Amino acid sequence: MTFWDGKQILLTGGAGFLGSHIVEQLGQKGINKDYLYIPRSRDLDLRKWENCVKAVKGKDIVIHLAGKVGGIGFNQKYPGGLFYDNAMMGIQLIEAARQEGVEKCVIIGTVCAYPKFTPVPFSEDELWNGYPEETNAPYGLAKKMLLVQAQAYRQQYGFNAIYLLPVNLYGPRDNFNPESSHVIPALIKKFVEAVQEKRPVVEIWGTGNASREFLYVEDAARAIVLATERYNKPEPVNLGAGQEISIKELVKIIQKYTGYTGNIHWDTSKPDGQPRRCLVTSRAEKEFGFVAKVPFDVGLRRTVEWYVNRSDE
Repeated sequence: MTFWDGKQILLTGGAGFLGSHIVEQLGQKGINKDYLYIPRSRDLDLRKWENCVKAVKGKDIVIHLAGKVGGIGFNQKYPGGLFYDNAMMGIQLIEAARQEGVEKCVIIGTVCAYPKFTPVPFSEDELWNGYPEETNAPYGLAKKMLLVQAQAYRQQYGFNAIYLLPVNLYGPRDNFNPESSHVIPALIKKFVEAVQEKRPVVEIWGTGNASREFLYVEDAARAIVLATERYNKPEPVNLGAGQEISIKELVKIIQKYTGYTGNIHWDTSKPDGQPRRCLVTSRAEKEFGFVAKVPFDVGLRRTVEWYVNRSDE
C-alpha cells in the first residue's frame, strides 16, 4: 500500500501551470485519473460556498492551488479583486473540507506573504515580522490568512492542513499573457517578439537591482507531492532552490537565450517590487526530503525553447 492508494483527490487549479505538472507527478505515482477531480473555474466558481461544498464531497485529499495571481502591474491594477477572490476561495474551501471530514488539506501559499524587508534568505520564522511589499500586499495577505486558518483548525478541530510557500515559479506551460504574467514569462515574450520584429530597444520595468529566486515548476510539483505524502505539521514550509539572482542578471541571460542583440532601456519610473527574495529551504529537506534538482540555466533554457517552439506553431 502507498499513501495514495484508493484516495479521492481534489486538485483546485489543476488545469493551470503548476497544476498540470502536479497531475503529471501524480500520474507517475500510478494514480488513476478516476481518483483525481480537477474542477474548472468556468464550471465551479470556488468563491461561492455551495461550489466548495460540492468540490470536496467524498474527497480524502484536497490540494488547493487555485488563485487569482499576476505580476506587479496586475497586482497594482486589481488589488481588491486579488484580495477578495483569493481569500474567499481559500477560506470557504478549507471550511468545507473540514465539515466534509477530509483527511488532509494542502494549501499553497505565496512568497508575497513575506514582509517587505525580510532578512535574506527568508526564514519561515520571519513571516510575521512586518507588512508585505505594498504592490502585492492584498494578494499576499489573502493567502497568508489561509495559514492562520490552517493552524487554527488544527488547534481546534485536529484538522490536518499544511501550508507551503513556493518562491516564484517558472517553466514550460507558464502564463505568457502580458497583462498577468510574472517576470520570467513576461521577459521571454518581450525578447522573443523583439527578435521577431527586429526592435532596436527593449524596455524593462524598474532598475534591475531587485533580486528574485526562482523554482522550476517540475521541482515545485515534486515538492508538493512529497509534502502531501510526508508532512503533517502546523509550521509553514518554504519551497525554493536557495539561489538568488538580480533582475539585471536575469535579463542578460534571457537576452542571450533568445538571441536578442539590441539595447535595453530600464524604465526607472516603474516599481521594482520587493527589493530581494531568496528562501531558506532547509525545513523542506528535513521534513519531507525535498531538494531542487533542475539548475536555473537548464530550466530557463527549456522554458525559452518551449515558448519559441510554441510561438512558431
